[in-house]
Amino acid sequence: MTDHDLVREARTRLTQAALGLARTPLCVAGLLLVPLQLNAYPLILVTIGVPFLLLFTALARRYTGFFRWWASRVLGVEIPAPYRLPENRGPMTRVRTIATDPATWRDMAFLPVNAFVGIFCGMMPVAFWVNGVLGFVMPLIWLDNGRSVEYVMVRYDTPGNFVLAPLLGIAFLVLAWWATPRAARLHATVVKWLLAPSTKATLTNRVRVLADSRADTVDAQAAELRRIERDLHDGAQARLVALGMNLGMAEELMARDPRAAQELLAEARQSSTQALAELRDLVRGIHPPVLADRGLDGALRALALAHPLPVEVDIELTGRPEAPVESAAYFAVAETLTNVAKHSGATGAWVRVRHEDGRLSLMIGDDGHGGAVATENGGLRGIERRLAAFDGTLGIASPVGGPTIVTMELPCALSSVKTSSSSGTA
Repeated sequence: MTDHDLVREARTRLTQAALGLARTPLCVAGLLLVPLQLNAYPLILVTIGVPFLLLFTALARRYTGFFRWWASRVLGVEIPAPYRLPENRGPMTRVRTIATDPATWRDMAFLPVNAFVGIFCGMMPVAFWVNGVLGFVMPLIWLDNGRSVEYVMVRYDTPGNFVLAPLLGIAFLVLAWWATPRAARLHATVVKWLLAPSTKATLTNRVRVLADSRADTVDAQAAELRRIERDLHDGAQARLVALGMNLGMAEELMARDPRAAQELLAEARQSSTQALAELRDLVRGIHPPVLADRGLDGALRALALAHPLPVEVDIELTGRPEAPVESAAYFAVAETLTNVAKHSGATGAWVRVRHEDGRLSLMIGDDGHGGAVATENGGLRGIERRLAAFDGTLGIASPVGGPTIVTMELPCALSSVKTSSSSGTA
């Protein structure tokens, strides 16, 4: 370690010690929230406690949320909020959820523990630094006074103490150097231990998410089956019925009016061609052949070529995702680009696909007027349901005035080591 690195590290640790000391009064201030919350519970019986409990709990959750965020940065791991979400937003439902939520009571238990640990972890490094500096400053004060300094009948300016004081200062500085980052990590570890979701809460929340995802998937599959049934009934089935009728009429006219029978056969042939085209479109809507043949790269490039707007495609994949994930990603991008063409007023769009850290990341953007939101029965909500079936997520950044960027992530592994990288405008 060079002198420059040593000075920079010392500055970093001194800053850590100062911030730890600055957090100490904040840790102590959290104790005020304990009586406020506890006193709100009996007041619920006279109704006035309802707004008080909601207010004080919101303040406590903001307070613990700050320490959760701080501990996440110190430890380098995400600490999610453990709170239950009510099924609706009515006041009594929120009060009941808060009152029975174990995370609320863990927050109250955290407040006094955080005050004690915060004082200890905030004051200890500073005390070591101060004593370390005093070990070198006191001999200078003794020399400057030019006389004996006595305190409680003990002489501190003896020759032995002129040597002992700097040695103790060095020892305290070494302790301060060692303890400063560890004190912060100790405090952050206590915060994580008390404020992170418990194993039971994590499993309960996971079950709820999976149940919601399963319900959305079932609804999406039912809607897809109804769409296929409707397309078959209104399209290919109707044409095939007409084809059968034309063939029957041509059979009757074959002997007495061959020319009319020939016209009916020509019409029947045209109907069969149209029915075949509609069946191909229907199959392509279920699983496009280009997706099976050329993978996600080729399918998205073909999708961009068929789009009415210029679409820039940038894909870097070292293999192919699993077939269900690949299909979900393709249709999610297809639906998003359809929304761009219909609603955005854009002059161009772009698609970016990457696979990093075991997740397939897709970004679709346009230069339209923005304002896109995921409504309950809208296309973006359908994309969200489709992705949720694979533990995927959807993010929408669409300020009014644009641009719009839709981000999708799907956990998946790539099946081969074949490189497929492309970038260009379709």
